[in-house]
Amino acid sequence: MSKSQRTWGGRFSEETDAFVARLNASVSYDKRMYAEDIDGSKAHASMLAKQGIISGDDRQEIHRGLEEIRREIESGEFQWRTELEDVHMNIESRLIELIGDAGARLHTARSRNDQVATDLRLWLLRHIERLKGS
Repeated sequence: MSKSQRTWGGRFSEETDAFVARLNASVSYDKRMYAEDIDGSKAHASMLAKQGIISGDDRQEIHRGLEEIRREIESGEFQWRTELEDVHMNIESRLIELIGDAGARLHTARSRNDQVATDLRLWLLRHIERLKGS
């Protein structure tokens, strides 16, 4: 993977130490929020299309690609990559592999912090009863 494809790509002149890369990776535990990340991304794509920021065709391709990724994850076919650090980057990278440039446009008007906050909130809402011990 090139430096420009990494989360912090282009900011440093040397490769990240393998230990630091593993330390920064959260995918081993945040991948459990894949459904929330996909649902939030679908909602975001719909908003972008409604606002005229992306085309309706892009929205359809993004939704189709995200549902393919959901199928891959749920069937065990999805390849989680530690070097992509988290659930968001893993899904975004696969989406771009599947549908090309339309997948890259999904990130428009949204930061990773937005994704983290949205995914965590959705995950908690879906699991609150179990977490409460009900």
